[in-house]
Amino acid sequence: MKKQDMNRDWIATARTLSQALPYLQRYTGATVVIKLGGHAMGSDDAMEDFARDVVLMQQVGVNPVIVHGGGPMINAMLDKLDIPSSFVDGKRVTDRATVEVVEMVLSGLVNKRIVQAINRQGGKAVGLSGKDADLMICDQTNPDLGFVGTPAELNPDILYNLFGHNVIPVIAPLGAGHAGETFNVNGDTAAGAIAGALKADRLLLLTDVAGVMSPEGDVITELTAHQIRDLIADGTIAGGMIPKTETALRAIEDGVRAVVILDGRAPNACLLELFTEHGAGSLIRAD
Repeated sequence: MKKQDMNRDWIATARTLSQALPYLQRYTGATVVIKLGGHAMGSDDAMEDFARDVVLMQQVGVNPVIVHGGGPMINAMLDKLDIPSSFVDGKRVTDRATVEVVEMVLSGLVNKRIVQAINRQGGKAVGLSGKDADLMICDQTNPDLGFVGTPAELNPDILYNLFGHNVIPVIAPLGAGHAGETFNVNGDTAAGAIAGALKADRLLLLTDVAGVMSPEGDVITELTAHQIRDLIADGTIAGGMIPKTETALRAIEDGVRAVVILDGRAPNACLLELFTEHGAGSLIRAD
Protein backbone atom coordinates (compact mmCIF):
# COMPACT_ATOMS: atom_id res chain seq x y z
CA MET A 1 0.00 0.00 0.00
CA LYS A 2 1.32 3.45 -0.91
CA LYS A 3 1.99 5.95 1.85
CA GLN A 4 -0.60 8.28 0.31
CA ASP A 5 -3.26 5.55 0.54
CA MET A 6 -2.28 4.81 4.13
CA ASN A 7 -2.62 8.49 5.05
CA ARG A 8 -6.04 8.54 3.39
CA ASP A 9 -7.14 5.52 5.44
CA TRP A 10 -5.91 7.10 8.67
CA ILE A 11 -7.77 10.33 7.91
CA ALA A 12 -10.97 8.36 7.20
CA THR A 13 -10.57 6.50 10.50
CA ALA A 14 -10.06 9.76 12.41
CA ARG A 15 -13.11 11.26 10.72
CA THR A 16 -15.22 8.24 11.70
CA LEU A 17 -14.12 8.57 15.33
CA SER A 18 -14.90 12.29 15.32
CA GLN A 19 -18.35 11.74 13.82
CA ALA A 20 -19.11 9.18 16.53
CA LEU A 21 -18.81 11.79 19.31
CA PRO A 22 -22.52 12.74 19.58
CA TYR A 23 -23.51 9.07 19.67
CA LEU A 24 -20.88 8.29 22.31
CA GLN A 25 -22.30 11.14 24.39
CA ARG A 26 -25.87 10.03 23.77
CA TYR A 27 -25.25 6.50 25.10
CA THR A 28 -23.22 7.43 28.17
CA GLY A 29 -24.91 5.70 31.09
CA ALA A 30 -27.34 3.81 28.82
CA THR A 31 -28.18 0.14 29.34
CA VAL A 32 -27.94 -2.01 26.21
CA VAL A 33 -29.05 -5.65 26.29
CA ILE A 34 -27.56 -7.82 23.53
CA LYS A 35 -28.95 -11.22 22.58
CA LEU A 36 -26.00 -13.17 21.21
CA GLY A 37 -26.64 -16.12 18.96
CA GLY A 38 -26.02 -17.51 15.52
CA HIS A 39 -22.73 -17.11 13.65
CA ALA A 40 -21.08 -14.93 16.29
CA MET A 41 -21.19 -17.85 18.72
CA GLY A 42 -19.89 -20.48 16.33
CA SER A 43 -16.67 -18.82 15.22
CA ASP A 44 -13.75 -18.10 17.54
CA ASP A 45 -12.75 -15.05 15.49
CA ALA A 46 -16.30 -13.68 15.52
CA MET A 47 -16.49 -14.24 19.28
CA GLU A 48 -13.27 -12.30 19.83
CA ASP A 49 -14.54 -9.44 17.65
CA PHE A 50 -17.82 -9.36 19.54
CA ALA A 51 -16.04 -9.37 22.91
CA ARG A 52 -13.81 -6.48 21.83
CA ASP A 53 -16.85 -4.46 20.77
CA VAL A 54 -18.58 -5.11 24.11
CA VAL A 55 -15.52 -3.97 26.07
CA LEU A 56 -15.30 -0.82 23.94
CA MET A 57 -18.98 -0.12 24.60
CA GLN A 58 -18.42 -0.30 28.33
CA GLN A 59 -15.26 1.80 28.05
CA VAL A 60 -17.29 4.71 26.60
CA GLY A 61 -19.95 4.54 29.33
CA VAL A 62 -22.51 1.97 28.14
CA ASN A 63 -23.80 -0.71 30.54
CA PRO A 64 -23.88 -3.82 28.30
CA VAL A 65 -25.77 -6.97 29.29
CA ILE A 66 -25.24 -10.14 27.24
CA VAL A 67 -27.94 -12.83 27.00
CA HIS A 68 -26.91 -15.83 24.92
CA GLY A 69 -28.41 -18.88 23.32
CA GLY A 70 -26.75 -22.19 22.52
CA GLY A 71 -29.14 -24.44 20.62
CA PRO A 72 -26.55 -26.11 18.34
CA MET A 73 -24.29 -26.87 21.32
CA ILE A 74 -27.23 -28.38 23.22
CA ASN A 75 -28.14 -30.54 20.23
CA ALA A 76 -24.57 -31.77 19.92
CA MET A 77 -24.39 -32.72 23.60
CA LEU A 78 -27.76 -34.51 23.54
CA ASP A 79 -26.59 -36.51 20.55
CA LYS A 80 -23.29 -37.31 22.26
CA LEU A 81 -25.12 -38.55 25.37
CA ASP A 82 -27.67 -40.44 23.24
CA ILE A 83 -30.60 -38.57 24.78
CA PRO A 84 -33.50 -38.59 22.29
CA SER A 85 -35.51 -35.46 21.50
CA SER A 86 -39.18 -35.12 20.67
CA PHE A 87 -41.08 -32.04 19.53
CA VAL A 88 -44.55 -30.52 19.93
CA ASP A 89 -45.50 -27.92 17.31
CA GLY A 90 -41.84 -27.56 16.42
CA LYS A 91 -40.74 -26.98 20.03
CA ARG A 92 -38.45 -29.37 21.90
CA VAL A 93 -39.99 -31.35 24.74
CA THR A 94 -37.63 -30.74 27.65
CA ASP A 95 -37.77 -33.59 30.16
CA ARG A 96 -35.68 -33.75 33.32
CA ALA A 97 -32.68 -35.40 31.61
CA THR A 98 -32.77 -32.82 28.81
CA VAL A 99 -33.01 -29.80 31.09
CA GLU A 100 -29.97 -31.05 33.01
CA VAL A 101 -27.99 -31.12 29.74
CA VAL A 102 -29.35 -27.69 28.79
CA GLU A 103 -28.16 -26.22 32.08
CA MET A 104 -24.78 -27.91 31.82
CA VAL A 105 -24.19 -26.58 28.29
CA LEU A 106 -25.63 -23.08 28.69
CA SER A 107 -24.34 -22.21 32.18
CA GLY A 108 -21.09 -24.09 31.71
CA LEU A 109 -19.62 -24.47 28.25
CA VAL A 110 -21.29 -21.59 26.40
CA ASN A 111 -21.52 -19.01 29.18
CA LYS A 112 -17.92 -19.34 30.29
CA ARG A 113 -16.63 -19.18 26.73
CA ILE A 114 -18.24 -15.74 26.33
CA VAL A 115 -17.01 -14.61 29.75
CA GLN A 116 -13.44 -15.62 28.93
CA ALA A 117 -13.57 -13.88 25.54
CA ILE A 118 -14.62 -10.60 27.19
CA ASN A 119 -12.01 -10.94 29.91
CA ARG A 120 -9.28 -11.57 27.32
CA GLN A 121 -10.14 -8.23 25.74
CA GLY A 122 -9.60 -6.40 29.02
CA GLY A 123 -13.17 -6.39 30.28
CA LYS A 124 -14.48 -7.77 33.54
CA ALA A 125 -17.34 -10.20 32.88
CA VAL A 126 -19.27 -12.50 35.21
CA GLY A 127 -21.42 -15.40 34.07
CA LEU A 128 -24.76 -16.17 35.65
CA SER A 129 -28.15 -17.56 34.72
CA GLY A 130 -31.69 -16.44 35.41
CA LYS A 131 -31.64 -18.73 38.46
CA ASP A 132 -28.99 -16.62 40.22
CA ALA A 133 -30.40 -14.22 42.81
CA ASP A 134 -33.87 -15.09 41.46
CA LEU A 135 -33.14 -12.90 38.45
CA MET A 136 -35.82 -14.65 36.37
CA ILE A 137 -38.72 -16.56 37.94
CA CYS A 138 -40.71 -18.54 35.39
CA ASP A 139 -44.06 -20.16 34.88
CA GLN A 140 -44.24 -23.41 32.95
CA THR A 141 -45.02 -22.52 29.35
CA ASN A 142 -46.92 -25.69 28.46
CA PRO A 143 -47.09 -28.97 30.40
CA ASP A 144 -46.67 -30.86 27.13
CA LEU A 145 -43.25 -29.21 26.69
CA GLY A 146 -41.94 -30.15 30.13
CA PHE A 147 -39.33 -27.86 31.69
CA VAL A 148 -39.79 -24.92 29.31
CA GLY A 149 -40.49 -21.63 31.03
CA THR A 150 -41.99 -18.21 30.37
CA PRO A 151 -40.55 -15.33 32.45
CA ALA A 152 -43.08 -14.21 35.04
CA GLU A 153 -41.05 -12.18 37.55
CA LEU A 154 -37.76 -10.35 37.02
CA ASN A 155 -35.48 -9.17 39.83
CA PRO A 156 -32.70 -7.12 38.21
CA ASP A 157 -31.04 -5.81 41.39
CA ILE A 158 -28.03 -8.09 40.89
CA LEU A 159 -27.46 -6.53 37.46
CA TYR A 160 -27.50 -3.00 38.87
CA ASN A 161 -24.96 -4.12 41.47
CA LEU A 162 -22.71 -5.47 38.73
CA PHE A 163 -23.01 -2.21 36.76
CA GLY A 164 -21.82 -0.36 39.85
CA HIS A 165 -18.63 -2.43 39.87
CA ASN A 166 -18.00 -2.12 36.11
CA VAL A 167 -18.82 -5.79 35.59
CA ILE A 168 -20.45 -7.04 32.39
CA PRO A 169 -23.20 -9.62 33.08
CA VAL A 170 -23.33 -12.62 30.75
CA ILE A 171 -26.63 -14.43 31.27
CA ALA A 172 -27.66 -17.97 30.31
CA PRO A 173 -31.40 -18.19 29.54
CA LEU A 174 -32.46 -20.43 32.40
CA GLY A 175 -35.09 -19.56 34.96
CA ALA A 176 -36.17 -20.78 38.37
CA GLY A 177 -39.64 -22.20 38.90
CA HIS A 178 -41.86 -21.32 41.83
CA ALA A 179 -41.26 -24.77 43.30
CA GLY A 180 -37.52 -24.86 42.68
CA GLU A 181 -37.60 -26.26 39.14
CA THR A 182 -35.12 -25.30 36.46
CA PHE A 183 -36.71 -24.01 33.26
CA ASN A 184 -35.19 -23.61 29.83
CA VAL A 185 -36.20 -20.24 28.32
CA ASN A 186 -36.00 -19.14 24.70
CA GLY A 187 -32.98 -16.85 24.40
CA ASP A 188 -34.82 -14.02 22.61
CA THR A 189 -37.65 -14.20 25.14
CA ALA A 190 -35.21 -14.05 28.05
CA ALA A 191 -33.34 -11.11 26.54
CA GLY A 192 -36.58 -9.22 25.97
CA ALA A 193 -37.79 -9.83 29.52
CA ILE A 194 -34.47 -8.75 31.04
CA ALA A 195 -34.34 -5.64 28.82
CA GLY A 196 -37.87 -4.75 29.90
CA ALA A 197 -37.05 -5.17 33.59
CA LEU A 198 -34.03 -2.88 33.15
CA LYS A 199 -36.01 -0.38 31.03
CA ALA A 200 -33.06 -0.65 28.65
CA ASP A 201 -32.31 2.01 26.09
CA ARG A 202 -31.69 -0.64 23.43
CA LEU A 203 -32.28 -4.35 22.94
CA LEU A 204 -30.08 -5.68 20.14
CA LEU A 205 -31.15 -9.05 18.73
CA LEU A 206 -28.20 -10.46 16.78
CA THR A 207 -29.35 -12.92 14.14
CA ASP A 208 -28.12 -14.50 10.92
CA VAL A 209 -30.22 -12.19 8.74
CA ALA A 210 -29.80 -8.50 7.95
CA GLY A 211 -33.08 -7.46 9.59
CA VAL A 212 -36.77 -7.26 8.69
CA MET A 213 -37.01 -7.51 4.91
CA SER A 214 -39.44 -5.77 2.56
CA PRO A 215 -41.24 -7.74 -0.19
CA GLU A 216 -38.59 -6.36 -2.57
CA GLY A 217 -35.80 -7.91 -0.49
CA ASP A 218 -34.50 -4.71 1.12
CA VAL A 219 -33.88 -4.18 4.84
CA ILE A 220 -36.57 -2.02 6.44
CA THR A 221 -34.44 0.26 8.59
CA GLU A 222 -37.14 1.74 10.86
CA LEU A 223 -40.48 0.36 11.97
CA THR A 224 -43.17 1.24 14.49
CA ALA A 225 -45.02 -1.34 16.56
CA HIS A 226 -48.13 -0.70 14.44
CA GLN A 227 -46.22 -1.37 11.22
CA ILE A 228 -44.82 -4.62 12.65
CA ARG A 229 -48.35 -5.87 13.36
CA ASP A 230 -49.46 -4.95 9.83
CA LEU A 231 -46.46 -6.74 8.27
CA ILE A 232 -47.18 -9.88 10.27
CA ALA A 233 -50.83 -9.75 9.22
CA ASP A 234 -50.03 -9.42 5.50
CA GLY A 235 -47.34 -12.11 5.56
CA THR A 236 -44.33 -9.87 4.90
CA ILE A 237 -42.95 -10.89 8.29
CA ALA A 238 -43.10 -14.68 8.42
CA GLY A 239 -41.36 -17.76 9.77
CA GLY A 240 -38.63 -17.26 12.35
CA MET A 241 -38.87 -13.47 12.12
CA ILE A 242 -42.34 -13.51 13.73
CA PRO A 243 -41.17 -14.54 17.24
CA LYS A 244 -38.29 -12.05 17.05
CA THR A 245 -40.59 -9.14 16.21
CA GLU A 246 -43.09 -10.29 18.84
CA THR A 247 -40.25 -10.25 21.38
CA ALA A 248 -39.48 -6.70 20.24
CA LEU A 249 -43.09 -5.61 20.72
CA ARG A 250 -43.29 -7.08 24.23
CA ALA A 251 -39.98 -5.44 25.20
CA ILE A 252 -41.21 -2.04 23.98
CA GLU A 253 -44.46 -2.48 25.91
CA ASP A 254 -42.34 -3.20 29.00
CA GLY A 255 -40.43 0.07 28.63
CA VAL A 256 -37.47 -0.64 26.32
CA ARG A 257 -36.84 2.49 24.26
CA ALA A 258 -36.11 0.66 20.98
CA VAL A 259 -35.25 -2.81 19.67
CA VAL A 260 -32.92 -3.52 16.76
CA ILE A 261 -32.85 -6.76 14.78
CA LEU A 262 -29.47 -6.90 13.08
CA ASP A 263 -27.01 -9.24 11.42
CA GLY A 264 -24.58 -10.64 13.97
CA ARG A 265 -22.37 -11.89 11.12
CA ALA A 266 -21.51 -8.31 10.09
CA PRO A 267 -18.24 -7.06 11.61
CA ASN A 268 -18.75 -4.58 14.45
CA ALA A 269 -22.53 -4.72 14.03
CA CYS A 270 -23.26 -3.43 17.55
CA LEU A 271 -20.86 -0.49 17.17
CA LEU A 272 -22.34 0.42 13.78
CA GLU A 273 -25.82 0.46 15.29
CA LEU A 274 -25.01 2.52 18.36
CA PHE A 275 -22.29 4.90 17.22
CA THR A 276 -22.94 5.75 13.56
CA GLU A 277 -25.56 7.83 11.81
CA HIS A 278 -26.81 5.06 9.53
CA GLY A 279 -27.05 2.33 12.17
CA ALA A 280 -27.51 -1.33 11.23
CA GLY A 281 -30.47 -3.64 10.79
CA SER A 282 -34.12 -2.84 11.55
CA LEU A 283 -34.95 -0.47 14.42
CA ILE A 284 -38.36 -0.94 16.05
CA ARG A 285 -39.84 1.64 18.39
CA ALA A 286 -43.22 2.50 19.88
CA ASP A 287 -45.89 4.13 17.71
